[in-house]
Amino acid sequence: MASLRTEITEIVTGLATLGVGDVDWALGARPRAMVNVSDAHWEKLGAARRDPAHEHDFASAWANGLAFLGADDGLRGRIPRRVEWKGHDRLPAVSDVPADLRIDHVYLVSCKYLSKILHNPSPTALFDRCLGQREVATVPDWYAEVAPRHYSELYAVVRAALPESDLPPQREHLDRNHRQVLAKAFDRTLPPEVDGVYRDFAFTVADCSARRWSAALGDRSGRERMLWRLLRLSAAPYFILGSSRGSSLRLRIDTPWDWRQRYRLRGFEVWGEPAGQPLVRWQTNVADREAATDRSVRGHVEVRWSHGRFRGAPEAKVYLDTPHEAVPGYQPLV
Repeated sequence: MASLRTEITEIVTGLATLGVGDVDWALGARPRAMVNVSDAHWEKLGAARRDPAHEHDFASAWANGLAFLGADDGLRGRIPRRVEWKGHDRLPAVSDVPADLRIDHVYLVSCKYLSKILHNPSPTALFDRCLGQREVATVPDWYAEVAPRHYSELYAVVRAALPESDLPPQREHLDRNHRQVLAKAFDRTLPPEVDGVYRDFAFTVADCSARRWSAALGDRSGRERMLWRLLRLSAAPYFILGSSRGSSLRLRIDTPWDWRQRYRLRGFEVWGEPAGQPLVRWQTNVADREAATDRSVRGHVEVRWSHGRFRGAPEAKVYLDTPHEAVPGYQPLV
């Protein structure tokens, strides 16, 4: 379910592209050209508009929509006939375009506000399948897959630290209630006798994950495809409107075809790094033919339990550390 802030930023961005007065007029008029917004959503937006806490979100989204309306690479001042909000109706993943709005059946717009997260797949989908295949119904426990001995040692130390918890001798026998006990006991900090073992476990997971990923990437062609998937380049161009690091974010995202005409991949490297949790760094070096210079893109992957320590299946959350506007293939709107 989308948050109220998400609904504000997405719907108001779309409203602004219609060139209709100001925010308050648009919310009152409820233009028919703004499709898939229910009466309940309009009422919710009206209530949020009266709350000063959301003033910045309304202003930022409205400014981005107006900028797209006037942008040379955008609508060029042409008022659209139809702006569709994707909303909560998330279809099965059949497209890599992360669109929140579709304008006149052509322009695809993703609204990203203060987010550096690119993907949130299972470790198997990222490190073994390189995001090239859809998720399968059942995935292995990644920690047991890449660091079985360290995982067992960690559980033994954790169990010893909770002598009255009635935890089973083997981690494979943990049930939902056991995991809730563990998550509650180690929610914020780990005791010294657990912390050292956990750090060894975390680095082992990171190092083995990086090795698996590097082997799966293969040659330069495979690494190039991996970069395209990480950056969410698609067969269709689309736009990102939002904010990042306190400033507006307005970009046109190239297709792989566009990307290859201007850039050439020089290298794509991954490695595990000692940290408070399993952390895999990734970095790519790219030759920019137009600017006659080299550029780099950096990011990292956090491999962690999906619902807190010792709870849920591990996930691989992919972050972009390079500013969006400095990424090859992310073209600022004029």
